[in-house]
Amino acid sequence: MDYKIEVAVIPVSDVDRAVHFYKALGWRFDAEFADDEGYRLVQLTPPGSPASIIFGTGVTNAAPGSTEGLHLVVDDVVAAREDLLGRGVRVSEIFHDKTGVFHHAGDEARVAGPAPDRSSYGSFATFSDPDGNGWVLQEVTTRLPGRV
Repeated sequence: MDYKIEVAVIPVSDVDRAVHFYKALGWRFDAEFADDEGYRLVQLTPPGSPASIIFGTGVTNAAPGSTEGLHLVVDDVVAAREDLLGRGVRVSEIFHDKTGVFHHAGDEARVAGPAPDRSSYGSFATFSDPDGNGWVLQEVTTRLPGRV
């Protein structure tokens, strides 16, 4: 049995502002649904991703900006960071974790610069949407066995 992550729900305070932000990142606008009672759902997908995000009004009870640690896997974290900066997004400097494995929460244990050997899964940068939902760029150049 396969279990695939299809959608992540992002809590936002202003749906139109969020749509503008994610479309400015180059994400595909997939769908929008609304009813006469104030429910509104928007779905967008990052380039090359099989998974999407949804947000809207009446979609989640989570506080706007409370999501953190959503990972966007990229082939080249330096190029991805430059792309986001070019789109007007505030992005952290590139870092790796002092343990050499997955990063700690927050800013703890960050070491400036990419992983010393640019090892796959080891280099990161972070950014947030206008509500403060936190995203992590993670450089993956060679997948672990069994990963696609």
